[in-house]
Amino acid sequence: MRRKCRIWWPKQLSSTQPSCCKFLFGWFVTCSSDSLDIVVAFASNRESSSNLQSCLQEILHSINGNMHVSLQDKSKFSLLGQYGACINYGQNGVEEDDLRKTCTHGVDGVCECYGQWRCGCLKNNGFLGQCRQVSKESNYWIELAYDSLRLQARGIHWVPKLHHLHWKKEIVSQCDVHVILYETPTYGAHHLSLRYWNSSEHGKASPKKPQWVDELQQKQPLNDMDTVVLAINSASASQKYFERHDSFKQSSANIPIISMFCTFMWHILAMSLASLSTLFYIFIQFFHSFLNFESQSWVYSASAKAFSNTWINFRIRSCQILYWPIFLQDNDLRSQTSVECAERVALHKHSLWSSLVVDILLGDLIGLALLFHAESVCSWFSNIASNLTNELLRSGSVWLMGVPAGFKLNIELAEVLGMVSLNTIQIWSTLWIFVGSLFIYFIKGLSILAILFGVTIPAALVIDMIVIVTLHVSTLHWLISILYSQQLHALAALWRIFRGRKWNPLRQRLDSFDYTVKQHVVGSLLFTPLLLLLPTTSVFYIFFSIMNTAISLSCMFIEVIISVIHATPYIKIALRLIKPRRFPLGIWFEIIACHNNSSHSPWSAYIDRNSLPVDEAPRKEDIDRMVSSVLISILHSNYLSIGQMVLPHYRKAFSGVSGSYIATSVFGLLSGNKVASTLGATLPSTMPWLCIPYNEYWCLCRNSILACMVDCNYYRCHDSRPPSFGLT
Repeated sequence: MRRKCRIWWPKQLSSTQPSCCKFLFGWFVTCSSDSLDIVVAFASNRESSSNLQSCLQEILHSINGNMHVSLQDKSKFSLLGQYGACINYGQNGVEEDDLRKTCTHGVDGVCECYGQWRCGCLKNNGFLGQCRQVSKESNYWIELAYDSLRLQARGIHWVPKLHHLHWKKEIVSQCDVHVILYETPTYGAHHLSLRYWNSSEHGKASPKKPQWVDELQQKQPLNDMDTVVLAINSASASQKYFERHDSFKQSSANIPIISMFCTFMWHILAMSLASLSTLFYIFIQFFHSFLNFESQSWVYSASAKAFSNTWINFRIRSCQILYWPIFLQDNDLRSQTSVECAERVALHKHSLWSSLVVDILLGDLIGLALLFHAESVCSWFSNIASNLTNELLRSGSVWLMGVPAGFKLNIELAEVLGMVSLNTIQIWSTLWIFVGSLFIYFIKGLSILAILFGVTIPAALVIDMIVIVTLHVSTLHWLISILYSQQLHALAALWRIFRGRKWNPLRQRLDSFDYTVKQHVVGSLLFTPLLLLLPTTSVFYIFFSIMNTAISLSCMFIEVIISVIHATPYIKIALRLIKPRRFPLGIWFEIIACHNNSSHSPWSAYIDRNSLPVDEAPRKEDIDRMVSSVLISILHSNYLSIGQMVLPHYRKAFSGVSGSYIATSVFGLLSGNKVASTLGATLPSTMPWLCIPYNEYWCLCRNSILACMVDCNYYRCHDSRPPSFGLT
């Protein structure tokens, strides 16, 4: 088969006019015997690289050891070859005499080399000789020349052109070449990815694949795109590691006065925020110690059950507040060689504190509004509670004791159920008359809690308070549901007696059974009154089920708001609107040139048909096969939409809500069984409680803020671009 070579070329190398010969560093990625991917990471001048000639092999070994483990298993970082204006056909390249003496010609532009490499590109000694020794470990060496392709609108002044390639023990100068220009991925700017960032979640719900798809996947791929993309994402890190050993690398210096002033102000800010955070840390630790001291009492157990939602959200938010300096620390993410891996870790870390910041901001807005309008809010809720109690519960119970909607009910049973309901409502209303005077203080405490801890903890407290305030409704619903369900079960059992059937609990089925005459008589005597009393029980059960369901739906609505606040990736949405290139989804190629090297074939430079024996001289059709095709394209990336980015987070948060959950709830309502009053949405996992000395926590907060200053200096000195919202 004809050999194929893909050259992944950094676009910035083609953005300037070529001046001198340079060495290429990167990876050779092989997936098959006739296919080769050459990922060029960066180029280095001969003059600059000659300073490292004493330890070049150690440097390459060190860089390769710092790469991603998957990349080390597939390929090694090495010296690829060289390119420059001095490399041209007939000049210091593949010379005619050398190839005649050392190679036997074959088709497809391949020469077999015996012994050592002896083409003209490898005649020089000194540092280039050492480079040849280093490159022999990979069995590959590439020589590139300049092509005159110009695309000024895209900033491309030239593209590389294959001169010849040492492919193990063969010299290849004619093959299908695909030159792919790519922008080097950098941390905080862009990177490449072949799949969804949440591919594991999408893969779980994937349908069964046809057999031909499995057979196609079992075949050996033509190229290893995963390794190539991983190498491209690691190109920037490899260049930084290499430049650390370059003695000619100079760092830019800041203006001393401005730098000193900024450093002083940053230290003042760091100490101020660290002091405030430490005071907050002392308060939370004191409150946590008090709860642990009272954890054995029955008051604590009852409070933990009554305010379970508040306690869970308080524990989550307190841990996130205590861990904010750890979230903010840099942790040297740029040392991670793969830009994609560094981006994943950074976004996961920033999503935690961004959720915390948004929660506190929402809490400040709602808390301040409640604090300034506490009296009006208190009177509004009091009016709503009075209307619900008097107009709805009492009036509804009295209405059910009569002839509701024209239905004839059992008067005695309706009066009993109605009086029980009215007495329960009256007792509960009397108790809350004494508590109503304290409701204004509850509103103010709720607003202060929202200002300090965010909106999720007050929202969870509202859920618990709704459950406590409506305890009389849920109790009445529970009692009537027991009566209703037992009545249904009794009617079902009596109906099976008439049919001569009996439920077998071991086999979970109905079996035939011979009942006696007495059993049939007793069953008929019980069946008739139970059936006649069922409408009365059903009416009361439907009324209180509607009330209890409305209360549960209001609690579920607040629970959904809490889960959405926790699950929304705010930092991802903000960065997606500003920098969509940070969220890639697949790649595609834009072809800008495609031609055959028929007129300027390098074979014409060293193949002389008259100087070779007749049986060894290539024929005309073989020379036509030696003509290489060159394809030049630009690598682009697709990007995730906001919906594709947000939906996996919401799907994970509401993974417990499904069609079976809704069906179970509906069946429970119809049969009188217990129905879950919460959705069971997934909340963030609680982290271990942070308990360190106060002075260490203060130093941790200060160092985290100072790390942001180092991050800004890094961008200003090395990247020459402003930081992205201080994100690391």
